[in-house]
Amino acid sequence: MQTSPPRSSSGRRDRKKQQTKDALIAAALRLVDERGLERVTVEEISAVVDVSPRTFFNYFTGKDEALIGDPLVDAEEFRARLAALPAEIPVIGALLLALAPAVAQIQADRELWLIRLRVIEQNPGLLPALMARGAVAEREFVAAVAERAGLTPQDAYPQVVAAATGAAFRVAMIRWAAGDGVPPLSDCVHEAFGVLATGLADPTNEEV
Repeated sequence: MQTSPPRSSSGRRDRKKQQTKDALIAAALRLVDERGLERVTVEEISAVVDVSPRTFFNYFTGKDEALIGDPLVDAEEFRARLAALPAEIPVIGALLLALAPAVAQIQADRELWLIRLRVIEQNPGLLPALMARGAVAEREFVAAVAERAGLTPQDAYPQVVAAATGAAFRVAMIRWAAGDGVPPLSDCVHEAFGVLATGLADPTNEEV
């Protein structure tokens, strides 16, 4: 009878796989940023990491998927964090808190994220895959907001909240990239979500 390997051994293998995947993502981004999408092959990406193209395809269906990378947010972890927050916190503030770990991770990986955003901007052909990823993320947001509000994903409220916060997050990322990572992404996200928290009230011009 076969027995399961020790958890520590399984954990090491999982970490090794993630390290290989991360290295392939980084290699793909840097090569495409330097040469352009059409001038980079899977073989060249694999060679940088010292793995075979077959190994590359164990992780990705092609270059596009490697360039887009892993989802920003783990859906289960996000829903758990959101559900654990006190009910009295307004939804925009709660979403901001639930997204904080993802924002911190993007900031920690600042160099690669700035390259990724530049590569996406310069290669419109990546947009269909990016939009498909975004649609999945938005459905997950809808489900999380609906659960917190005691509604169904078919109700308008969670759908509008998910669409609005998704747009605010994209604006924050664009502004962050435009400033080459300055100010920190957390500041850009807080500013964008703050606009939503006002109910999109008209801005006021204070007299000096």
